[in-house]
Amino acid sequence: MDFQVVVLAGGTAKNLIPLVSKEVPKALLPVANRPVLSYVLEHLEQSNLKDLIVVVEGQEAAVLVGNWISGAYVDRLHVEVAAVPEDVGTAGSLRAIAHHLTAKDIMVVSGDLVSDVPPGAVAAAHRRHDAVVTAMLSSAPVSGPSESGSSTGKDKTKKPGRYNIIGLDPTRQFLLYIATGAEVEKDIRIQKSILRAVGQMEIRADLMDAHLYAFKRSVLQEVLDQKDTFHSLKLDVLPYLVRSQLKSEVLLNGAPQAEENGNQKVNSQSNQVTLSGILANASTPSFHQLSVLGTNGSTQRTHKCCVYIADNSKYCMRLNSIQAFSDINRDVIGEASHLSGYSFSPQNNIIHPSAELGLKTTVGPHCMLGEGSQMGDKCSVKRSVIGRHCRIGSNVKVANSVIMNHVTIGDGCSIQGSVICSNVQLQERVNLKDCQVGAGFVVTAGSDCKGEALAKKEK
Repeated sequence: MDFQVVVLAGGTAKNLIPLVSKEVPKALLPVANRPVLSYVLEHLEQSNLKDLIVVVEGQEAAVLVGNWISGAYVDRLHVEVAAVPEDVGTAGSLRAIAHHLTAKDIMVVSGDLVSDVPPGAVAAAHRRHDAVVTAMLSSAPVSGPSESGSSTGKDKTKKPGRYNIIGLDPTRQFLLYIATGAEVEKDIRIQKSILRAVGQMEIRADLMDAHLYAFKRSVLQEVLDQKDTFHSLKLDVLPYLVRSQLKSEVLLNGAPQAEENGNQKVNSQSNQVTLSGILANASTPSFHQLSVLGTNGSTQRTHKCCVYIADNSKYCMRLNSIQAFSDINRDVIGEASHLSGYSFSPQNNIIHPSAELGLKTTVGPHCMLGEGSQMGDKCSVKRSVIGRHCRIGSNVKVANSVIMNHVTIGDGCSIQGSVICSNVQLQERVNLKDCQVGAGFVVTAGSDCKGEALAKKEK
């Protein structure tokens, strides 16, 4: 087997409450009336990657995801669903299934990734450079990051933030520096050994780590074993591999060099091997196993961290916040409709044949109306997704919203920029703007809510 593929499907992500629940884990959140996980699985299937391990946090969530996969992909994919404890993180998830990983290289992809970038291109770049890790980077989404998950009006007016600070070599193939999370706001500190080796570095703040990685299995497992406090691939494992890639620079004949320590210079400037020289030897089969003795007698390694930068024409976004949930649903029935898997009407929308529309009801372009849903008279739907078997009264206006399955909406309601989860009941004349309503919640008649999260209290 060339590559083993691990899909990290998460569990009940706290930053997606009230959209997620015990009944609807993150992997099954709908994007254009399909679970978000289906976009990853079908993208892998199209790349002929059909032998997968799907890792789910929490036993109950794993059962729900496993049951859905069994029904949706029978005879199409070979999927092993592995349950891991909740909140172990992405690194902890891989640590927990390490005994299943046997291939030379491992592809790890987030289960919330909606993308048309071919995973095979990342795998090819990884093999071409014989890297220990290859990370896929893409242009940061226009809406900017929203880790808080808010989809309020205030959030929409924010300028796009920075996802990562990335340092690349002049060829834009090798990852020399990365700052993520809280590190993004700190001063940039570059290792002199890397700068000296590569000569110059391009700093980018417009790229997003898409959370699709190819790893050399032996190195990944070694890091996970030795660094048992590492919790996240993005925040811990990847930055560690990048920082440590030039701990010792090695001559082509195998003679060791002194390691730079602080302001200490290497023994001989003329004998220094540049990074480009090291990278040129990627064809050497044992390159990453090559070790040398440092000045203190310890064994050190040199390795390569590579990137695959997706073309700007490609779509790539993660469903990792409530704002992202709304953005992706908007995009998949809009500008990125090729990802939906559906055929759009001449009016550029999707109305299921079994759906019923009342008199003078309009469903605009970039909209979706699911199976068995009914709308009364004089309703208006703009740039929104409505799920299956919803019952919507008359004089209802829906704009820039996502309404899940089995929702009942009374006459005269107005819903704008909101997410309504399954089995919700909105009584007459409810006005919602920039709200999220959790599954099964009842919003009483005449309610006027703005920027609120409405949900049942957990028992």
